[in-house]
Amino acid sequence: MELDPLLLSRIQFAFVVSFHAIFPVFTIGLAAYIAYLEGRLYRTGDKIYEQISLFWTKIFAVVFGMGVVSGLVMSFQFGTNWSNFSYATANFLGPVLSYEVITAFFLEAAFLGVLLFGRGKVPQGAHLFSALMVSLGTFLSSFWILVANSWMQTPAGFELQDGVFRITDWAAAIFNPSFVPRFFHMGLASLLTAGFVVAGVSAWYLVRGRAREMNRKALSMALWMLLFAAPAQLFMGDYHGLNTFEHQPTKVAAMEGHWETKEGAPLLLFAIPDSEDETNHFEVGIPHVASLILTHEWNGTVHGVTEAPKAERPPVGITFWAFRIMVGLGTLMILFALWGLWTRMRGRLDRDRTFLRGLSWFIPAPFIAVVAGWFTTETGRAPWLVYGEMTQAQAVTPSLTGGMALATLIGYIAVYAVVFTAGLYYVTRIVRAGPDAEEHVEEPHHAKRPLSASDTPFDSDAVTGAQN
Repeated sequence: MELDPLLLSRIQFAFVVSFHAIFPVFTIGLAAYIAYLEGRLYRTGDKIYEQISLFWTKIFAVVFGMGVVSGLVMSFQFGTNWSNFSYATANFLGPVLSYEVITAFFLEAAFLGVLLFGRGKVPQGAHLFSALMVSLGTFLSSFWILVANSWMQTPAGFELQDGVFRITDWAAAIFNPSFVPRFFHMGLASLLTAGFVVAGVSAWYLVRGRAREMNRKALSMALWMLLFAAPAQLFMGDYHGLNTFEHQPTKVAAMEGHWETKEGAPLLLFAIPDSEDETNHFEVGIPHVASLILTHEWNGTVHGVTEAPKAERPPVGITFWAFRIMVGLGTLMILFALWGLWTRMRGRLDRDRTFLRGLSWFIPAPFIAVVAGWFTTETGRAPWLVYGEMTQAQAVTPSLTGGMALATLIGYIAVYAVVFTAGLYYVTRIVRAGPDAEEHVEEPHHAKRPLSASDTPFDSDAVTGAQN
């Protein structure tokens, strides 16, 4: 069987991006949290903020390094696997990706060292400034990356001349129609990811009775943020969806699982899309609700997948289910935030063991939601690489063979497995050692017992064992 270089290149890029995305989405939110902690420390002088910041800065450093290593190869793939795309879009993507390096990466690199090693060696105000600059750098990085991705989704401000995109309006290209909702949607996703990780790890420590004062404070701060960010993401997601409905109706049709254009379209909760027969099996839906959400009219018209030629349709099954995974986990995030408010009102925020264990178990959920969201965005755009202008088949490197693509895919999987294993090992060591390993916090005697090999917040035995 002949290997398809296009399919393998798509799988390769999907693997690399999915693996990489979980790191910056966490560090963006965590950098903002550390900057907030440093600000509170500077204003109040309360050492508990310093303790929390010290602990999470160590985790930030490891995860930031994993993000840098895993992201380096993405730019190389533009040349190795997608050379036609690189040539055609160089007038836009070349400057944009350079701006990301100059304005964001250099800013992070310059101040990260001060943040990591400058405590006690530079004035406290300078240390706070370094934390703010690192946080600003992470957001600037996401700004330029999402400018590039949004332009590929909704290209604007260009002319196509001899197969090359010539930029005629930089402002229109940068602030293209889908950029604003996409940027804020990802920004909130970053805050939610960091917030649930901080809350989950703090909850795990509280179940085990470790560094109670510090983790009670960290949990409380995280849950206050989640109480606002989780519902805000619901509204931002709706805004983003309406924008996509306007500019990429076929993507929305795939997300909603609608094959035929309908008035009063139902909101499908469950279905098994069948692309060959252009239908769904085992549909479960709520009548009219999809039309109400997308058009704000009870009998509004929702476009179907079949309006697009077969060659221009995305893979409906993947898009449909990735979207539901993202929305389902987002709904659980809102419920967890409300649950936290309820336990706070009852005065049991740090003592409700069911709630605390639930938060610990929920740590992987925001990462899964982020990957599902990227799958929704990228598979829903297929077969276009630049929406409506350049397909994936037109963009692939002409000389690339299936064997070459398979060899590099296997290589990336092997290297990334090592990177992920090493990074997870060091993060787990930091978490197992705990904030009380270096900080002198009063603890009950039983909290000082040695940890077993299974004692990590990523292991269910560590959580359930805390009840004994």
